[in-house]
Amino acid sequence: MDPQQEKKHITAEDAESFTTKILTANGVPASNATIISKCLVQADLRGVDTHGINRIPSYMERIRQGVLDAKAHPVLNQITPVVAQVDGQNGFGFVAAHMGMARAIEMAREYGIGFVSVKHSNHFGMSAWIVQQALDAGMMSLVFTNSSPALPVWGGREKLMGVSPLACGAPAGKEKPFILDMAPSIAARGKIYKAARRGEKIPADWALDGEGRQTEDPNRALEGVMLPMGGPKGSALAVMMDVFSGVLSGSAFAGHVTGPYDPSKPADVGHFLVAIKPDLFMGLDDFKERMDYLYQRVVGSEKMAGVDRIYYPGEIEQITREERVKTGIPFVQAEIDSLNKEADKVGVEHLVVS
Repeated sequence: MDPQQEKKHITAEDAESFTTKILTANGVPASNATIISKCLVQADLRGVDTHGINRIPSYMERIRQGVLDAKAHPVLNQITPVVAQVDGQNGFGFVAAHMGMARAIEMAREYGIGFVSVKHSNHFGMSAWIVQQALDAGMMSLVFTNSSPALPVWGGREKLMGVSPLACGAPAGKEKPFILDMAPSIAARGKIYKAARRGEKIPADWALDGEGRQTEDPNRALEGVMLPMGGPKGSALAVMMDVFSGVLSGSAFAGHVTGPYDPSKPADVGHFLVAIKPDLFMGLDDFKERMDYLYQRVVGSEKMAGVDRIYYPGEIEQITREERVKTGIPFVQAEIDSLNKEADKVGVEHLVVS
């Protein structure tokens, strides 16, 4: 094996501590840095390496470029008893979304449901961490966001819609909770960035290059467009994310969200967050029993030829998390080097690897 491709492992605790130090050294308030680092490490633990601490160099570069405000604190505005809006103040999306879901949960506890629109935000990483925030409070949730152009509308050829994930969740009893977190594209754009970092090829049906041809080269794919899942269906889901997250919130939309590597202006991302009490129409125990039964029916379904196991949405990531808590988070040397370069810029100790 190429030594550069050999996986080295970092504990979640070390990854979180390192990330917090990098953030605070770059001017992020300690309370915000704690939220951000926890969210990034949770992505790594769940195997969503595309949205983990490898994002730190790009975030720090946006701070240095002056298009992401490291010190910003979001502002909450209550609209009605069950609706609020958070102005992200061009700070980290993690912080604005965390505040938004926390308020949605508070409203849902009192009124059964809470809606929060977030404007003037930035990338908030893996959507599933916000779903988990709601699950930890015993709530169902919907989590939408928009993002910078990467996907053509069906029948088009230009980047217009974002690869904007749709996420939701519901608690269960004895079984695993339902956690859906998916992009409207065949693959998340972060997977292409990850392949480029690691010098790996991508499947030919993920994206087109700048000349409109299928490619296995992630760098050429980044010059072109992502492809929507299910053709017009994936395209329509991307438009839906823009309606609820961009149009409704007052943030950028219709292809005007600024990309993560564009230093010309703030991203102006929008989010849409909903928390729902699961016992609105029946007792909580009844709801959880029904969710457990659904889980059992899904994973116990008769398998097609060649399938060893059927997984519930979010289950693979939950299993991965359990494993990585024990074994550590895997990184290749190029990723570690990139993170340690950020450490050198602000005098933070290097990552500890095993």
